[in-house]
Amino acid sequence: MSSSNHNTFSLRSVLEKEKLNGSNFLEWYRNLRIVLRQEKRDYVIEKVLPEKYRSNAPQSDKNAWDKHSNDVVDVTCLMLATMNSDLQKQYENVASPIEMITNLKAMFQEQARTERYQMVKSLVECKLPKDAPVSPHVIKMMGYIDNLGKLDCPISQELATDIILQSLPSSYDQFIMNYNMNSLTKTLTELHGMLKTAEPNIKKGTPNVLMVQGGKKFKKPSKGKGKGKADQVVNQDKPAPPPKPKAGPSKDDKCHFCKEPGHWKRTCKKFLEGFKNLKKAYETTSPGIYVIEVNVTSSVSTSWVLDTGCGAHICTNMQALSNKRKVEKGQVELRVGNGARVAALAVGDYHLSLPSGLVLDLHNCYYVPAISRIIISVYCLDLDGFDFSIKNKCCSFNQNGMFYGSTSLENGLYVLNQSMPVYNINTKRFKSNDENPTFLWHCRLGHINEKRIQKLHSDGLLGSFDYESCEKCESCLMCKMAKAPFNKPNERAGDLLGLIHTDVCGPMSTSARGNYQYFITFTDDFSRYGYVYLMRHKSKSFEKFKEFQNEVQNQLGKSIKALRSDRGGEYLSQEFSDHLRECGIVSQLTLPGTPQWNGVSERRNQTLLDMVRSMMSHTDLPLSFWGYALETSAFTLNRVPSKSVAKTPHEMWTGNVPSLSFLKIWGCEAYVKRLISDKLAPKSDKCYFVGYPKETKAYYFYNRFENKVFVAKNCVFLEREFLSKKNSGSRLQLEEIRESQETAQPDDEHQQLDLQRVVETTPVEPELRRSGRIRHEPERYYGFLVNDCHDLLIIDSDEPANFEEAMLGPDSEKWLGAAKSEMGIMSENQVWSLVDLPDGVKAIECKWIFKKKIDVDGNIQIFKARLVAKGFKQIHGFTYSSVAMLKTIRILLATAAYYD
Repeated sequence: MSSSNHNTFSLRSVLEKEKLNGSNFLEWYRNLRIVLRQEKRDYVIEKVLPEKYRSNAPQSDKNAWDKHSNDVVDVTCLMLATMNSDLQKQYENVASPIEMITNLKAMFQEQARTERYQMVKSLVECKLPKDAPVSPHVIKMMGYIDNLGKLDCPISQELATDIILQSLPSSYDQFIMNYNMNSLTKTLTELHGMLKTAEPNIKKGTPNVLMVQGGKKFKKPSKGKGKGKADQVVNQDKPAPPPKPKAGPSKDDKCHFCKEPGHWKRTCKKFLEGFKNLKKAYETTSPGIYVIEVNVTSSVSTSWVLDTGCGAHICTNMQALSNKRKVEKGQVELRVGNGARVAALAVGDYHLSLPSGLVLDLHNCYYVPAISRIIISVYCLDLDGFDFSIKNKCCSFNQNGMFYGSTSLENGLYVLNQSMPVYNINTKRFKSNDENPTFLWHCRLGHINEKRIQKLHSDGLLGSFDYESCEKCESCLMCKMAKAPFNKPNERAGDLLGLIHTDVCGPMSTSARGNYQYFITFTDDFSRYGYVYLMRHKSKSFEKFKEFQNEVQNQLGKSIKALRSDRGGEYLSQEFSDHLRECGIVSQLTLPGTPQWNGVSERRNQTLLDMVRSMMSHTDLPLSFWGYALETSAFTLNRVPSKSVAKTPHEMWTGNVPSLSFLKIWGCEAYVKRLISDKLAPKSDKCYFVGYPKETKAYYFYNRFENKVFVAKNCVFLEREFLSKKNSGSRLQLEEIRESQETAQPDDEHQQLDLQRVVETTPVEPELRRSGRIRHEPERYYGFLVNDCHDLLIIDSDEPANFEEAMLGPDSEKWLGAAKSEMGIMSENQVWSLVDLPDGVKAIECKWIFKKKIDVDGNIQIFKARLVAKGFKQIHGFTYSSVAMLKTIRILLATAAYYD
């Protein structure tokens, strides 16, 4: 249980701080996995210890089994040491960590499931009473959310915010609407502070400005000194108490208005009629009855105004209402900005036809003739599930991803112009690829087709955004081309590993980093889940198949039933056939000349290469990174829908729905935090994202300055900036070199050069005979790629071009040692001697050549450096003379002596 790493002791101390007692099983189990992952022993609780090796087993298998056995003992002791005494007595005789974890899950996980259910129930049912303070309520809900995280059921920040907001009473509706419309993204602590700040300003039960309210007819304010009730508001929640009965006027009482007996002034018909006319004149002529009248010079009855301060839809045309009903005068009144009230005469549904071709249903729209503007209430549309976006003096609204309309800013108001043509609305609706989230996911997912993105969006795997079709992707138009499918009746496998499709692709026109020229794919027929392996030689196919077989059979607990492939020599070898026969795997070979029968693998290779070309053409990375692009494409294909299966391959293979939130655009720039940095030096480096590692949940990055690929997690991606740039990626073609292409025609250019060289050095007497041997380009041309325009582009070779670059690279010490060795050899052999440069003579410049000597497996053996003269600057007979090697002279002398 000991370890030499100090960090391991600190992690184990965290695990031993709180021992397992039953109630904290999930937290203990999570800490256990963290400790084992740090020690690289987490496989012990996932893989069963195999049977002990035989005496004639290879030494590597013996070492692996011994290490696994020792790790099992260490992990078992660690688990027992972090339990309480009762559990230690119960499990001290259990020797397998997997068996111990299984029993603990059966004992305690169901208890945690019940506790989690009760916690979720408490969180959902928690509501804030109407007059209760908001701070204790929010703190209590934050405690519920934190406890769910400890029970292995974390809740995202946005969902937690929505749960807290929906628990608030109706008096917080205005706060919630403002929060959602402004697209605020706050932490729970910041939300708690905002609610505490807004709580004193929220008047519970008081209607908002421009809000429709029901009540009695407006009463004239009294003129008493401080005893009037003009400031009182009609309360809709509590009915007004019945008025106390008062004595009526007597026959002798006279009216002070008309001077007739039998009634008072307040009940005089003549007085009431005159007061009524006066009130109507006041309502129609009083300035500022509605706030928008201040901002406009004329009233336009055909324009609709989108208003956030109005609590109801308002129209000025009663004939346009459907399902309308009249409202008694004074029953429903609207209070405007200056405190005055106007009456609504009818209410109904207004069907507003929009330029987009859709109809906006305005329910409970009030007919108010006293208001000159017709109003769309943002509050009511928000309750109906509409979303709003305000940008560049334009406010657009949509529902469930469907665009309805937009308004433009005029004199401080967002006005909907119904006379606007449809194409103008479409122009507002149209987004370029730089701003289109659909195109962003198209690039993140390796340039897959739009139907797959639409299915992922409908399944809810891409988060919430408005799905819109994007423009044609130039990279896909340039790098993808498909043939008509070869339709044939095929029987699909009924289970995982029932049938595996495989094919080898290569050699490629350019070697990948690591000197890889081939790749082999394995695709499961039932789930369409695929594996891809890079290879330096085609002979490694059998080794890669055994690696694939061991991994999938161990992970799934099943055996491969059949293997379908073409008739390539790598699949027809004797050792491959014997292995399939020993494992009971049926080999299904295609007919000669019919690659369509192996269509699954052929299409998989075509799809992978299409994705690689599209991704590579969208960046300016060297073509040698096609290996990383290929692995990223295979990783992405397993997590996107396929038309051959109902679910994603990853879900059918593992049983878990894939998470796509961490996917990024391949080749985009990113700032990666340095592990060790100087205090005054930058804390991050600008790198390029090139893939996803299999061993850990992080990213592969390429540092162009240091010319190395590494794994990191602390980074910031510049995806939007990457899309906003013009497509400056490489247009180089990555193709598989076919045998027919190799032997189809020789290189005319090289043949012409050879012919000219022969003509210059050979007499014309004998007739030259053209050799029938097929000429191939030497290996020195593998570092170049020739396109149709005869341009030569150097591909990434990982070798410095000059001495300065070698000294700045990651292998500077090795290159410096090689250079010193070269100078020492020249000094020992007295290759040159130092003299003064004569007058009028220029010295021949020198150049360092750096090369890596690589063995058969691609491993670097030697770093070699050579100091050479720039021979193209030499002139025969002036700056150099013809020389001969001593070996050549000896051979000539020996030949002459033999024939003498």
